[in-house]
Amino acid sequence: MANLKEIRNRITSIGSTMKITSAMKMVSAAKLKKAQDAITAMRPYSNKLTELLQNLSATLDADAGGVYSEQRSVSKVLLVVITSNRGLCGGFNSNIIKETQKVVAEQYQGKQVDLLTIGKKGNDILKRDFAVIDNKSEIFDALTFENVAKVADSLMELFVAGSYDKIEVIYNSFKNAATQLVQVEQFLPIKPVESDANVSADYIFEPQKEEIISALIPKSLKTQLFKALRDSFASEHGARMTAMHKATDNANDLRNDLLLTYNKARQAAITNEILEIVGGAEALNN
Repeated sequence: MANLKEIRNRITSIGSTMKITSAMKMVSAAKLKKAQDAITAMRPYSNKLTELLQNLSATLDADAGGVYSEQRSVSKVLLVVITSNRGLCGGFNSNIIKETQKVVAEQYQGKQVDLLTIGKKGNDILKRDFAVIDNKSEIFDALTFENVAKVADSLMELFVAGSYDKIEVIYNSFKNAATQLVQVEQFLPIKPVESDANVSADYIFEPQKEEIISALIPKSLKTQLFKALRDSFASEHGARMTAMHKATDNANDLRNDLLLTYNKARQAAITNEILEIVGGAEALNN
């Protein structure tokens, strides 16, 4: 059994760790509220815009923006993998890395697969086994629509130029503070509407169909990528808050166990001292 000094040092060390994890939990909770409000407000607009774009995609000609909905034989794939720049957030990053490896192994085996990473944690691990064409981790330093739009523009240029036949985004979708859902979302080409009922909407275009669609498609794709990053950002803080909450609870349990061990050891030491005193007194009496 460790001596009393060692146990006291461990109890002090665990107490210091608890203060850190508790503080990190509160910081993540504060950031989560803001990030959650942002993604909750954005989702209806993004989903409706994506739905509208998918409904229009079936009617597009190549000269009217249909280049973004062109279905090609897939031989070159680009995966946009979104993780975080910081750790201490449970399985948030490892789940994305595992899903990326699974997608490549099961869906694109034998094909050229390149990665564009957003997040230092994913980039540091995935670059060991995959070809990473670029890393945009700095985007989390200023997560604005303008900065995300630049990345979306480069992705659209790569697809139009024929550098890749398909582009997908892998990220964590925010459900609640304790639950994040890994999503694999097709970015390009635009995914057509999947419906059993063959229903076509009758749109009236004003002033010109080509002008509206040429402006709507890039905006929709930029919004789609921005939503994925917002989702991942909120999920990160939720995962970190949950992880720090569990770490604080575990540290508290460990500290209580050590306190019990410390008290038992201290009681045993006191009992031994009493027995020695009693034994000595009995020896003197005899």
